[in-house]
Formats: sequence, structure tokens, C-alpha cells
Amino acid sequence: MKLDQMKTTSFPIQTLDNWAEKAKESLKGREVSSLSKVTYENITLKPLYTKEDIDVKSISQYPGASNYSRGIAAGGYQAKSWHIANKLGYETLEQLEQKAELAFSAGQTALAFEVKEQLFAEKEKLANFIKKYSELGPLNIYTKEHFSSFIQVIAEIQKETGNVTGIIGTDLIADAAVKGSITTNEVEEWFDMVKQMDKTLPNVKTVPINTSPYHNSGANAVQELGIALATGVYYIQRLLDNGWKIEDALKKVLFHFSIGSNFFMETAKLRAARIIWDKAMEAYGAEKDARKMVTSAETSNFTKTVFDPYVNLLRAGNEAFSAVLGGVQFLSVSPLDEVTGKTTSFSERIARNTQLILKAESHLEKVTDPAGGSWYIESLTKELAEKAWEFFLKIEDQGGMIEALKANWLQNVLSEVRTKKKHDVFTRKHSIIGTNVYANLAEKVVVGNPMQPLPAGDTFEPLSVKRLAEPYEQLRFRAIDIERRSGEKPKVGLICLGELKQHKARADFMTSFLASGGIEVVNSGAMKDVESAKEFVEKSSLTQFCICGANSQYDENGLQIIKEITESFPKVRLALAGVPDEDMKTKYSQAGIKQYYTMKSNQFETLSQLLEELEVALND
Repeated sequence: MKLDQMKTTSFPIQTLDNWAEKAKESLKGREVSSLSKVTYENITLKPLYTKEDIDVKSISQYPGASNYSRGIAAGGYQAKSWHIANKLGYETLEQLEQKAELAFSAGQTALAFEVKEQLFAEKEKLANFIKKYSELGPLNIYTKEHFSSFIQVIAEIQKETGNVTGIIGTDLIADAAVKGSITTNEVEEWFDMVKQMDKTLPNVKTVPINTSPYHNSGANAVQELGIALATGVYYIQRLLDNGWKIEDALKKVLFHFSIGSNFFMETAKLRAARIIWDKAMEAYGAEKDARKMVTSAETSNFTKTVFDPYVNLLRAGNEAFSAVLGGVQFLSVSPLDEVTGKTTSFSERIARNTQLILKAESHLEKVTDPAGGSWYIESLTKELAEKAWEFFLKIEDQGGMIEALKANWLQNVLSEVRTKKKHDVFTRKHSIIGTNVYANLAEKVVVGNPMQPLPAGDTFEPLSVKRLAEPYEQLRFRAIDIERRSGEKPKVGLICLGELKQHKARADFMTSFLASGGIEVVNSGAMKDVESAKEFVEKSSLTQFCICGANSQYDENGLQIIKEITESFPKVRLALAGVPDEDMKTKYSQAGIKQYYTMKSNQFETLSQLLEELEVALND
């Protein structure tokens, strides 16, 4: 082709129908709609998005423009980067000082920690510590029940320096949701403290709205957003009722989110949050600039695991990336071993460097709103905002956040989503690497002081704040305990029929399936006849066996092997990998098969029962 012809050549415009037709060819006759997925937010994700999926008029054309979906600053992070505010864990003030010094020397830009009682043992030393770091950057301190005591320390520092900035406070409603109680006195005292600190700490946000407890109780993105808006509206209304001007009240508010594993959903969640807050505060008559939502975020605790903790590094990196694309102002990345209750300087350094890589190597602070204009993200943002507004109205119909908690309505709604998430993990529709798939039985886990369960609430049912992997971790620790008490690891024998290529797939499936419960396998190798299978059972001295092979092996001699083993070893419990047709299943069950393992099995319930049987057998 000549150059002049190349200049005038163009590609034909393709339609969605053209794409669907080609996609259907690859799907071997299945409809393209089969690629769609319904999320926990009841949003249908399509395999392909086009400009027809968005309403261009509804999108902020520029970052910094209302409705602020593209961010609150025109220059994005080029004007002002997000603060690295990794939360520092500690047991003593001395340890907190040491960790802060190391963190700030290695890139941290905001002092972040949760206040504990032991900090007040040396108030003067605590004040000097806070003073030092308030001069280096903003504070990001969650006070919980120590709000009043800690504010007194900060007030003295402010009098001396006049430069304290950042976030200091607690979300009264979120704290109440976790402990299961709230009183009128607590509410009034909290509002009085916020009012008192308004003049003392003019540049400090003392009304943080924390959605992490709800996220860690299983809430989906729509529910988190609706809860955030309902909580924010409650605080703003109470402040207005106490004589505040709307712009003054908004200066005190900050929103804090946990960022989960659904990358695009979490990015859209932060964008949608700014839209609904802007819309709500517009209804209150707030000035345009006052409606900008300042956000803080942390990587999710809900998604992290005790076992195979290095996978947490990947999870946290994904979540941090999503948060930055979503446009946060403060970000905390958790150390990979945080959920064990025993972090190391190495894990803390890696967590900090995750943010530094996003800044210095991925250059995310150099591009203004890189997600802006994406048909997928813009469409998802709009749908999230609409559904979140509907959920907010449902909370308001209950009388607001506090009444929704007191009636246990909110807890029940969150429980429904959590139950579905757990079911998907238990049936392995949702994979947790190193936990319900690809578990590593050889690893050694060091557990310090993980979060202890809270007592039952006095007023209403507290939130169930638990990680998604915890049930499986309980299985693994139970297996370790069985070994400690009996001297034997819980094991299951695999009777592998035929050549390696015939039984390998199901043998590998069973090895992975059982490892998730801390159960090892003893592989028989290729078994070609009944006698070799019986010999393996006898020599292994195990009580639990699973037959693995291709359907052709099952049809050929599976029934005979089952009958022979059942008759010769009456105490042995036999299972089968896979499910034959109904006629053969009846025959296998009558011959002695007690359990069928398949991709659709409820893995957690099956492993729980199996561990119970193995424990009884090992103790006999």
C-alpha cells in the first residue's frame, strides 16, 4: 500500500452488536449475557461498556468541579498529594515514639494512631511527642472513648504552637454500633466537646465519619455509602440545631472508608461518596466549596488472612491503588501481618513503601484523575450513587442511624450480605488464596494479640466485626490443636485409581480442598486393582479415605473397591471425589460411600465435620 493510500485509509466503525457476534463465536454458542455478573450491591456488571452507558451531562467535566466525582481539587494530586498516614500499632508510648521516628524518616507524612489508655500515664511526654509531629504534618488520630482526655492534651499544644491540623476525634455512632450501646448523655457530651474544640482547634476536623466497622461487618459498597451519608446528615443536623452555620459545621467533617478487594467498585465508591454528599449538602444550602468531601481511607481488615500473610501484601497494594484512584486525602496501608496482632518492622516498612511506590514509581500523583472518563467506572459510579441514596432514605425511614441500630434493622440488613459472602467463600465461589484455596500446610504462624470479640451490647445487637477468612482460620488452628493433643496430624488417605493422568485432577482437587482445613493427605499412588487398594488402607492405619479417579475408573472397578474395603475395614469411612449419575450414586452410597466431594460442596461445613470425626478417631 502506498503512503498516500495509507493516509486516506480508515477502519470501519464497529457496533456493540458486531462485538457481541464475535464474542458469541468464542463462547461456543453461549449468549454474551452469560458473561455478566451480579455483585453484592445488586449491580449487574456487563462484559463491555460503551459511551452509551453513561450520561455525559451527569459527569463532572473537570476535577474540582461539582459534583466532585472527579476529585475535590482541580489539579488533583499535582496540587497537593495524599498523605501517607499508615496507622502505627503500639503497646507503650515509648514504642509509639520509636515507630513514629522510623516512619517519618522513611516517607510517612501524617502521624496516625488509635489512642489507648496507657498513653496518659505520662501526659507531659505524650504532649511533647504530639507537638513534635504536629509541626511535621497533619495528625490523623482516632480517639474512641478517650476523646475528651486526648483533646485536652491537644488543646495545650495548640495554645503553644497554633499550628495543629488534621483529624482528631471519634465517630460516636460507629463506636456505638460496635459496642452495642449508646446513651443520651454520651451524645450530648460528644456534641459539647465538638463545640468546645471549635475555637480551640480551628484547623482540626473533629467529626470523623467512620464506615470501617460496617465494612468489616460485611456491608457492601451501597450500604457503606448510605450509612456514611446518614451519619453525616445526623451530625450536621445536630450541629445546626445547636446554632452552627452550615459552612462551619462542614469544616469539621471528614469521611473515613475501608477499601475492599473489588478494585473498580471501591474506586467508584469513593467517587460516588462525593456525589451524594455534594447533593445532600446542596439541599442544606451550603456553598459550593464547602460541599467538598475530605476523605481518609484504610486498606480493608475484612479481606486479610492470618495464614499465608504475604498474600495480604498483594491485597493491600490492590486496595491502596484503588483508594488513590478514588481520590483520598489520607491513606493507611496495613502491614501484611497486622491481623496476627504481631507486626514487624519489615511488614511496616513494606506497607509504607507500597504508598511510596504508587507515588514515586507509578506516578499516580502526577496524573489528574486517571479514572475519569472511563465508561465502566463512570457508569458504576452513577449506579452506586443512585442506589446509595435509596439506602440512605431507607435509614431515614427508620428514624436515622441511631434508631436503625436500636431496632437492629441495620444489623440485620448487613447480616444478609455477610451471610451471602460467607456462603460464597464456603462453596469456593469466592477464592481467598492461601485460605480456602492453595493453603500451605507447611507454614508456621506466629499469632500475637489479635482483636478480641466484644461483649454483647447493652442496648442493641453490636455489629459482627470479623474478617471473612476467620472461620477457616479456626479450622486450621483446630487441626493444629488436634496434632498437639494427639501427637498425630489429621490425615485422609487418597485411593487413586488408574494411571497418574487419570486420577491426578481429582487427587489435586482433594489435596487442596482438605488443606484448607489443615488436613494432610496420604497419596496411595496408582491403584490398579482391589487388592492393592486394600493393602494401602491396611498399611496406612487411617480411618478416613477418599477415592479419586476418572469416571471411567469408577465405572470399571469403583463399586467393587468400595464394597471390598467396606466389608474388610468396617471402621473405615469412605468418600468419593466427584458425583456419579443418580443411579450409580445410589449404588455407591449403599456400598459404603459416606461423602461426595465436588466443586459445589460447602467446603467449610464438610471440613468442620471431617475434623470432628478425625479428632474422635485420633483420641480413641
